[in-house]
Amino acid sequence: MKRIGLPLLLLFISRHPAYAGTLAQFRTVFGAIEVELYDQDKPVTVQNFVHYVQAGRYRDSILHRCPVNPISGLSDFVVQGGGIWVANRGATNAALQLISGFSDIPNEFSVGRQFSNVYGTIAMAKRAGDTNSANSQWFFNLNNNSFLDAADSNSLFVVFGRVVRGTNVLTQVIGRSFSNGIVNLGGLLSELPVNYSGPRQPTYDDLFYVDVTLLSVQARAAANGAREISWNSVSNQINTIEFTTHFPPSWQSLISTNGTGGTQTIMDADPGAQRYYRVRVDY
Repeated sequence: MKRIGLPLLLLFISRHPAYAGTLAQFRTVFGAIEVELYDQDKPVTVQNFVHYVQAGRYRDSILHRCPVNPISGLSDFVVQGGGIWVANRGATNAALQLISGFSDIPNEFSVGRQFSNVYGTIAMAKRAGDTNSANSQWFFNLNNNSFLDAADSNSLFVVFGRVVRGTNVLTQVIGRSFSNGIVNLGGLLSELPVNYSGPRQPTYDDLFYVDVTLLSVQARAAANGAREISWNSVSNQINTIEFTTHFPPSWQSLISTNGTGGTQTIMDADPGAQRYYRVRVDY
């Protein structure tokens, strides 16, 4: 079918409506983490992340690193993903694989607004000593880690989004220790979070899977000039579909509905001028 308008997403957060960003959903066994990405401030970083999502490279990925505090022995720093996925998940020939990376991206710490590595933010991981080496890996800050903002080659970690819902999932990886939710398999998996307690070797079912998707909006032609609008909805929140016919936009409400967490579809019966759509979720 012919696509009408743009597959457009702008998520408006009530307290900061001037800085709307794409919404990414990180689905885990403990629930979903919903993250507003800072498109306007960190465009290259966000586009890079979106590229991985759209290419399916975060599908069946895992959280592979959850460092413990050397003093307390408990996890309270970050949890990292975007580096490893499970090929043939659920099959007898399942296997851990490195996520295939695109090119490294330039560091955008000083681009746009500067965001600190505080609790509930997401930032890009990179190689030690190489400021411009961010690639596929990212991490959630589990604490206020402002020391990661330092202007040196080992720091300047670029925050490119924040959790707007789902911090209860982050709490699931705080306070873990070796043999109590973290195991050491060596190398990249020397601080691997798992979904059990005890010193045994994990199975594939024990891994902390995270599948990342975007809250994308699509519009397709229907009968009599109508348009079929579909989007990945946010559950238990009011999802409002809005439209404009021109840019700069003058947004008008089309319909508001309670999100189910799945794909929802509505019809825009107006056969008038081309329209551009967005979904707004006010947290």
